[in-house]
Amino acid sequence: MKRLLKSFLTISALSSLVIAPIFLSDSEASAQTKNGTEASYVGAGVAAGVTNGGEWNNNAATFGGNVTGRVKLRNTPFSARGNVLWSDKTSAIIPEVSLDVPIANGTNAYLTGGYSFVEKDGSPTPIGNRDAVVVGAGVESEVANNFLVYTNAKVGLSAYQNSDASAVSINGGIGYRFK
Repeated sequence: MKRLLKSFLTISALSSLVIAPIFLSDSEASAQTKNGTEASYVGAGVAAGVTNGGEWNNNAATFGGNVTGRVKLRNTPFSARGNVLWSDKTSAIIPEVSLDVPIANGTNAYLTGGYSFVEKDGSPTPIGNRDAVVVGAGVESEVANNFLVYTNAKVGLSAYQNSDASAVSINGGIGYRFK
C-alpha cells in the first residue's frame, strides 16, 4: 500500500512539474492564443479515495487504479469522458461530459459532471460504495508525441451507504492519443 501511495505521489509530482511552468511563465507564450488540446485519448493510472463515509465497514478511503478516456466533441468546448475507478473489492464506472478550457498550448483545464455506477453496492471503490452523482475538475496536457498526462479530483455526492457523506477521489495517469 505504501509503495502504491509513493507511486501516486510521484505521478502527481511529475504532473505538477509539467504543468507548473505554464502557470509561472509570463513570457511570449502568455501573449499567444491558448489552443489547449483537441486530443481524444485513453489512459491509465492511480486513483486514491481520500475520504470515508463515517462508518468502519466498507466506507474507508480506498486506493486503486483508473482507466480513463476522452473523446473530443467536434468544434465544441465539450468532451465525452469515461472512467473506471477500481479497488481490490470492486469498481465504479463513471460516464461524464466535460467543459474543456484551454489554458496553454496543448493543455486544458476541465470541469466534469456524470454518474458513478458501483458494480457491487456496499463494496469500497476510490469514489465511494454506492451509485452517485459525480462532479470533478482536472487538467490534461500533451507531453510528447501522442502522449498526455492527466490529473483530476472527483466528488461523489452522497456516495456512501448509510451516510450522507461525499466521497473524494484524486486520480492521475498517462494517456495515449488515438485521434
